[in-house]
This record gives sequence, C-alpha cells and structure tokens, in this order.
Amino acid sequence: MFKKLSCLLLTFILTACVTVDVPKSNPTRATMVTSGDLSFLSSNTPRFAWHPSLARVAAEEGVNDKVVDLMRSSMMKVMQSKGYHLVSVDESPDLLLGFGVALESQMSDTQILDKAGLVPGLSTFGVDADKHEKGSVLLALFHPHMAEPAWRVLAQGFTDSDQSRDERQQRVDELVSLMLAAVPSI
Repeated sequence: MFKKLSCLLLTFILTACVTVDVPKSNPTRATMVTSGDLSFLSSNTPRFAWHPSLARVAAEEGVNDKVVDLMRSSMMKVMQSKGYHLVSVDESPDLLLGFGVALESQMSDTQILDKAGLVPGLSTFGVDADKHEKGSVLLALFHPHMAEPAWRVLAQGFTDSDQSRDERQQRVDELVSLMLAAVPSI
C-alpha cells in the first residue's frame, strides 16, 4: 500500500511541475479567401482597365495615394506577366480590376464582411499590437458592364511599421502575386 501511495505521490509531484510556454504567433502569417468564377478569362480577354471606383484605402491620413500606387504597380506587374495589358477604361477593356485596402483600426472584420461579402478572420492572438496592425486587401475582377465582381480574393496579414519602402513594395508584390495566382495566363 505504501509503495502504491509513494508512486502516486511521486507522479503527482512530477506532473505538477510542468510549465508550458505559449509561443508568440508569427506576425508575417496571412490568410486568404476567394469567391467567384474566372472562366470568362481567355486569350480573347487580354485587355484590362482599372475599375473606375474600386481603388479604396481605409488607413490613416496621408498614405492613400502611396498605397494606391503600390497596389497598382504590383497588380500591373502580375497581370503583365500573365499576358494581360492595361488599357484606358474608354477603350472597351475585357475586364476591370479593382482593389480595397483597410487597416483594422479603420475597418473591422464585420464591416469588411458587410462590404466585401468575404472575411478570412485572421486572429490577432499573440501579435504585438504596438508594432503590427492587421490589414486586409481585396482584389476584384469585373466583367466591364457588371456591377458585381465576377471574382474576388480577400487576404489578411499584418503590417510592419519598421519596413523600408523597398521592403514594403516587395511584400506587397509577393502578396498580390499570391492573390492573383488563380488568374490564368493567356
């Protein structure tokens, strides 16, 4: 009996001393969700234009034009690498490409869901809110004469306030390339 109690007590003591460190979550992680149909794209649809009203940025004052330029530059690179070419909206494009960018401080997941109909739901657990903020990026392809997008993709990730402009451009290029990966080359 004493032997059994000693074993039980020893087991209890050993298990009571276990500690577990919760690792910090990686602020470079991202999630993405896609909806729609790209079957209308083919070698007969090589011309795209910027959507006339979907180039929105919900962020603090003074960054809108910079973000619009970053996004358009990245989208242009990807679309050209796939064989598409940019034309004016007046030149009867085969598709329209638009985007939206929002920081969590300006637009919640609930607001994004209401506006875009999608939300990846990236968790902010374990992320240093003083250094990183959750951001959302929506890319949408439209038939030229349709109000609703034919296809859209929404990604969420974290900003890094310590990045240089070149690092930021590279990160945006990588994200946009990943987001537009489903768009077929022509």
